[in-house]
Amino acid sequence: MTSAHLTFDQTGEKIAERVVKMRSSAVRDLFAAASRPDVISLSGGMPDVSLLPQSAIKKAVRAVCEDERAVALQYGSTDGRVQTKQVFCDLMRDIGVRTKPENVLITSGAQEALDLLSKAFINPGDIILAEGPTYLGALQAFSAYEPDIHCIPFDDEGMRMDLLEEELARIGKGNPRLKFLYTIPNFQNPGGVTMSSARRKRLLELAAEYDFMVLEDDPYGRLRYDGGHMVPLKALSDDVIYLGTISKVFAPGLRTGWIVAPKHVLSKVNLVKQGTDLCGSSFDQVVVEHYFTDTPWQKTLQKFVSTYHERRDAMLAALDEYFPAEASWTRPDGGFFVWVTLPEYFDTASMLSEALEAGVTYVPGDSFFPDGKTGKNSMRINFSFAPPEKLNEAIKRLAKVINERLELYRVFLDAGAIKVD
Repeated sequence: MTSAHLTFDQTGEKIAERVVKMRSSAVRDLFAAASRPDVISLSGGMPDVSLLPQSAIKKAVRAVCEDERAVALQYGSTDGRVQTKQVFCDLMRDIGVRTKPENVLITSGAQEALDLLSKAFINPGDIILAEGPTYLGALQAFSAYEPDIHCIPFDDEGMRMDLLEEELARIGKGNPRLKFLYTIPNFQNPGGVTMSSARRKRLLELAAEYDFMVLEDDPYGRLRYDGGHMVPLKALSDDVIYLGTISKVFAPGLRTGWIVAPKHVLSKVNLVKQGTDLCGSSFDQVVVEHYFTDTPWQKTLQKFVSTYHERRDAMLAALDEYFPAEASWTRPDGGFFVWVTLPEYFDTASMLSEALEAGVTYVPGDSFFPDGKTGKNSMRINFSFAPPEKLNEAIKRLAKVINERLELYRVFLDAGAIKVD
């Protein structure tokens, strides 16, 4: 016979203040609901790993298990295998960045890189600059170390340099609290916008003038569907700290990312990484080496690009067809995401339960701001995972929910209960 037991949290008074202040990831929280068979998820940022060829995966894993298992199953160095670093140097050269293995440190995905850099450089009360909205995983990583995060709005050409300059003038030159600026210049998450060449150049000028580091997060750079290649910030300045990952061009399940940075930066990151995980997975790193050296991975990349291109077009076409005139959205040249903006009085977080009832998910916009309040009239929607016909159906369902909400808001507007500037 089993018996029921009540359990009480006896750790409440012992929890660190930084944990009390943390917010759970909205995307993680939506995973369970998104797994329902009747729900079409537009919330996650998942690549479609079904596009990966089984033969290439088997070849890479077999080589590890048969030829290098003594190394792959053992502890490794904290900063990663030299052979894997060389693979990443080769990948960087393809996008216009020349670097050497000694300037590379391997991480358990780019997410660990964000945490390690935060641990190494952020003190409570330090100032971090970022696009607003910005990647919610970065907000989680930064917030654990209690900085003051200042968000700079973007437009179709990326972060607005005029607003950045105004913010920097308020902060002041030589301010020791100003640590770094975090940016996703290519197909930004969640906005989908790309920083123009002129703004990239101006950003680096401001970094030198005001003495702050630049963190360039580039998970989507190879997933371009329109336009030409944009030179990475790292190619324009050796001082830039570049974050890379295999998650969007290979497999997120192989938790492998990397940092390219000056040696004095990597030495600090290496120090804090020792206390975090000792070392990354040697097995994952050796699989990555074999995939990028022994298999035709560029063909698979082109398959990713072609598939996501089609899905992006399907989503934009559906938005044009079904969404109300009161809505606006970005039109990304690549990446995974579209950012939708609704009237200021709209609240996408409170609408989420209605969307779930209708069989569709998204991520409310306030998840992408440090205060958890700004952006409440916006949402991030993803097009990388669902096929075109499901994307069309998902947008149709979402449009119906939005239009029903708009009808309700119009009643309050007519009654004067909601004021519009």
